[in-house]
Amino acid sequence: MKWGADEAVSARQTTRERILMASRELFNENGYAGTTISDIASAVNIAEGNLWYHFRTKLDLAIALEDEIRTEVRALIEAYPSGAPVEWDYVRAITESMQTQWKYRFLLRDQLQFRADGRVVRLDPDMVQHFDGIRNLLDSIQQAEMFRRDPPLDVPLLARSLWIVSRYWGDYLREQEGVEGMDQKEEERGIRQHFSILLPHLTASSRRKFIRALEDVTGFVMS
Repeated sequence: MKWGADEAVSARQTTRERILMASRELFNENGYAGTTISDIASAVNIAEGNLWYHFRTKLDLAIALEDEIRTEVRALIEAYPSGAPVEWDYVRAITESMQTQWKYRFLLRDQLQFRADGRVVRLDPDMVQHFDGIRNLLDSIQQAEMFRRDPPLDVPLLARSLWIVSRYWGDYLREQEGVEGMDQKEEERGIRQHFSILLPHLTASSRRKFIRALEDVTGFVMS
């Protein structure tokens, strides 16, 4: 996996899957409120009536996409530890997590719009599990004695800091720098920000292992 790689599109996608992909892309680009059912139908090249057969309302689409990210988050949590060296597990888990959250970024960004539609789309239970996944990986790093002994490390505090960067990097770019669309350069900055917090806590030999894993997984040059 290389960070920022284009999402594969299968020629065997069902109409429902094509609707969901188009909806996600339009919601991400134009916002939930700024996207109409007509826009989605046009993007899929189907009649609105065909779309209504699968999803009666725009909120139904958002809820279905919420179900998708829940499935992806659960699969990500269950995939690690994988039996690979802990640095590989950590790098893969974090990069996959940040890509997934960017892929469904409208769900986090447009919460007030969902409330206006009469139902709050909530990611909280799975995001709690995602935090626990990061905490468990940090525990594995600690058990492998890869953290420096001086100064003493507060692992729960580190887990919170790393989780916040992973989840809200896109929000930071939009609100503080005015960046609405994340290209590969901004994605790389997010990963570098995450690891700028983690790497100083590692021993010298462990930092080298993590940097090698990060460069191999993402294609970034970290030196």
